[in-house]
Amino acid sequence: MINWRVKIETEKGIRPLNGKAKVPVNDSLNIVCYMPQGRIKSVKAELALSVSEEERIFMNGYQTWTNCPEYQKNDKIRGLHGVPKFIVNKFGFDRYGDYHFVNYPNRKGVTHGFSWCYFRKGEHYRLIASLDEKPGYTMFRYDSSRGKLIIERDCAGVICGGEFHAFDLYFAEGSEDEVFDGWFEAMGIPAPTASPLLGYSSWYNRYEDITEESIKADLAGCETLLSEGDLFQIDDGWEPAVGDWLEADEKKFPNGLKSLAGMIHESGFTAGLWLAPFVCGEGSEVMQKHPDWLLQIDGRPWKCGSNWGGFYSLDIDKPEVMEYLRQVFNRVFDEWGFDLVKLDFLYGAAPFGTETESRAGRMMRAMDFLREVCGKKLILGCGVPVMPAFGRVDYCRVSCDVGLDWNDKPYMRLFHRERVSTKQAIENTISRRQLNGRAYLSDPDVFFLREENLRLTKEQKILLAKINALLGGVLLISDDPSSYSDAQRETYQKIVHLCGAEKIKVDLDEQCIKYVIDGKKKVLRLPY
Repeated sequence: MINWRVKIETEKGIRPLNGKAKVPVNDSLNIVCYMPQGRIKSVKAELALSVSEEERIFMNGYQTWTNCPEYQKNDKIRGLHGVPKFIVNKFGFDRYGDYHFVNYPNRKGVTHGFSWCYFRKGEHYRLIASLDEKPGYTMFRYDSSRGKLIIERDCAGVICGGEFHAFDLYFAEGSEDEVFDGWFEAMGIPAPTASPLLGYSSWYNRYEDITEESIKADLAGCETLLSEGDLFQIDDGWEPAVGDWLEADEKKFPNGLKSLAGMIHESGFTAGLWLAPFVCGEGSEVMQKHPDWLLQIDGRPWKCGSNWGGFYSLDIDKPEVMEYLRQVFNRVFDEWGFDLVKLDFLYGAAPFGTETESRAGRMMRAMDFLREVCGKKLILGCGVPVMPAFGRVDYCRVSCDVGLDWNDKPYMRLFHRERVSTKQAIENTISRRQLNGRAYLSDPDVFFLREENLRLTKEQKILLAKINALLGGVLLISDDPSSYSDAQRETYQKIVHLCGAEKIKVDLDEQCIKYVIDGKKKVLRLPY
């Protein structure tokens, strides 16, 4: 039995609406309230839920970078506890995830997440998931000491009257495929139609230090390794400043990007370009000329984080902002000729809701806009709250960025859940594996084979490559293939071949991935 309550503030004071509902088995539960005109204070439900010591708990993290492995019953999620406030403020660590609107109790046995959660014992799953986030994110918090699952709708402050969907939930028990297939069928989200994507991204070697010459050099190297139709993606560093997307940096790319897109096509590849459409950086022309375009919270522009010296949300309610973005995508696709855009830092579109729209509803509207302006061109989403991207992008990151080492420096591990980490990227690729082929094709980020500018061991590189090939729908490198030895080229072809594996099964109890390739059963051991 689920006990629910809604509090709404009207001119007559705070009015509670309460009720009980039976939890269905492998079916939907829609709790709809008919409310007087007023402002929502809170929407909560409680479900008694016993979890054994052997069971594992998964709580989906807020956005694609948020680390969310399976937890044990008495684990906790630390958040930013212990990080000095001045450091949090200086680097904006509380802006990358849910820290500015979610309480982290830092108590053993309390875990939380968004949109869906499950409780797994062996191969048996108990899934509880949202069917619609538009009224507000569905937030789950499990408290093992109370044996309670608390469910909240993230919609405080929204003015509502009449019909309101307090909760739209899907409950299922069964095997992994049974519960997740049932959930996506209940949501009405068809399987993605995009083809798996292989290729190259310029980011994880040169990072922002790219030029026309370096892109041409890597393109020549990719011609010796990649296949026709593979992706060649120009990542961050081509723009004069983040937010200024209508022209390339003329010092680094004197001939612009149209000629490079043409060269990519001449090489037989799909041309991809990185953008962060909903944010702008310190010093950008957009920020200097149009300060009124920035999202204002409590009278100040909302800072999204410390990348590029600090960057800020654009206000998607400003018609001028949306018209500017239409111009940007028209230029990228119709004038320059790119086929795919990697759209990053998308969480910047909706850090808050309004009186008329929840935080999640705003994010979904932003994603619908991107789908509209991109038309049939391909979208690879990144840095985005997870469920609002379902069915709206062709490919989507499911992890944080990989690093050039295994798990970053020890002091960096004390910071936010969205930090760069190869180890955590692998964890999320595994824990969100159910999204691949259902919500979109999953991007587990790049893998590496090079020796230079890298601190991963050979074993770590191969583990990362194999997991990406087995559990993702995007398989990219950032190496310059012209430096590959014959042995590295052979390894690359073996990793690509692994994308054709069948009967893939992750067994976290045995800490391995089982699969069949070329008719032979194989086992990949995991390091945790």
